[in-house]
Amino acid sequence: MRKKAISRVKSRSPIQGFDMPTKGAKIGPCILSGQFVRLEPLRKRHVAELYKSARRLDWSLLLGQLRSKEDVERRIENGLEAEKSDSEYAFAVTLIQQDKVVGSTAYLSVNSKHKRVEIGSTWYTPDQWGTAVNPECKFLLLRHAFEDWGAVRVQFGTDIRNMHSRRAILKLGAKFEGILRNHGILPDGRVRDAVLYSIIPSEWSEAKAKLLARIRAFQDQPSVDKTSDV
Repeated sequence: MRKKAISRVKSRSPIQGFDMPTKGAKIGPCILSGQFVRLEPLRKRHVAELYKSARRLDWSLLLGQLRSKEDVERRIENGLEAEKSDSEYAFAVTLIQQDKVVGSTAYLSVNSKHKRVEIGSTWYTPDQWGTAVNPECKFLLLRHAFEDWGAVRVQFGTDIRNMHSRRAILKLGAKFEGILRNHGILPDGRVRDAVLYSIIPSEWSEAKAKLLARIRAFQDQPSVDKTSDV
């Protein structure tokens, strides 16, 4: 099956008020920019675009559901509060070519003392599934965590029923660790089991090579605009 391709341009200069990552710095807030996507610290200015994108998603298996504009506003406010305690850093996922927000992701459960972090609360509009968006987002987040921040463990978790997410995590090179029973309660009251995965520094080199190969495969594809509404 032919891979979907998306347009690309050179990375832009840093957004005013935020720094590009440097070695030894805090894990966030910062801008992470690649060839296809730019991860910007999630802020109030993203509300309208994020809500527009969130309306296109099936939220039934996700804990942090964004079904209304108020949900989006609350999520951003909660993220800003979490930044103050150095426990979470959320990003808007923006296509560089179109300067369009197509999802969100985050560093969660940040533990700066023990250098461990989770990558999660990740979602993209369905038209970006199968494009360079997810592999490049994960590459940028993992590279910053391991190579700049010095992470000793990066964790991923998802609903046990979310097979799309589970396959995507394994494709990153993350190792399956186990099932956390009754790990969360969904907004509709259902209790969910979570599946846990992780990558550690000795595995990063191999995972990095695989991610770069996936990204290069999209570089070889003709540019196609995958951002039109469907």
